[in-house]
Amino acid sequence: MADLTRLQAIMARLRNPETGCPWDVKQNFSSIAPYTIEEAYEVADAIARNDMNDLRDELGDLLFQVVFHAQMANENKAFTLDDVINGICDKMERRHPHVFGTDAQIAAGVQAEDWERHKERERSNKSKENNRKAGFLDGIARTLPRLKRAQKLQARAARVGFDWPDLSPIFAKLDEEVAELKEAIDTPDNADNIADELGDILFVCTNLARKLNIDAESALERSNVKFERRFAYIEKCLTERNISLDDADLDLMERYWVEAKAIERQ
Repeated sequence: MADLTRLQAIMARLRNPETGCPWDVKQNFSSIAPYTIEEAYEVADAIARNDMNDLRDELGDLLFQVVFHAQMANENKAFTLDDVINGICDKMERRHPHVFGTDAQIAAGVQAEDWERHKERERSNKSKENNRKAGFLDGIARTLPRLKRAQKLQARAARVGFDWPDLSPIFAKLDEEVAELKEAIDTPDNADNIADELGDILFVCTNLARKLNIDAESALERSNVKFERRFAYIEKCLTERNISLDDADLDLMERYWVEAKAIERQ
């Protein structure tokens, strides 16, 4: 079995102020955080490509990020990697009483509300530790991708009934927000308001995705991939005619775009 102590030893050596790597030594939580996020996305990308070799490597990179943060915390006498591991073990056992609980809890099986109820209790306890009352929307990370965070905020609010009953009012709200954006665009020196109104449109579209049980991030990525594929077709057609992208006019590119769509439908 692989031993985490080897990876910990490597990390400690890299962070040694006298004999370590200068780049690793000068890092802190804030400077490393973007790399942690990047590695998590690369894990997701390997999964999307169904590339198990890449997934193995990317999971290793992500694990290294965990060890990196734990090493810095240990240096600050905040917590250790063992604390991180024990913490997640305790949390998983606590959130799965139907697996790790009493005989009665195991016999009762999984309850649909259990997971969120346990999370709610943990958020409340954390707020008490910080000497403040827990807000209902607390605990939704601000560093999440914006569409993902919007969808989580909306789903949390919906649990207490703050939600549209069906799709009709969402479409009406979308029309309203589009009208407000147009009005904002027609107002001089109104950049902040334009940004607000555009944000409202994105927020409503994200809510529409939630009501349709569609992940907004995944839906947008499907459109990204579709755009890349169709634009590549435009490039191919232009190359066959010895026309550069700079020399092609919009009408010609639009013609090839429509052709790409037609081919996809076939």
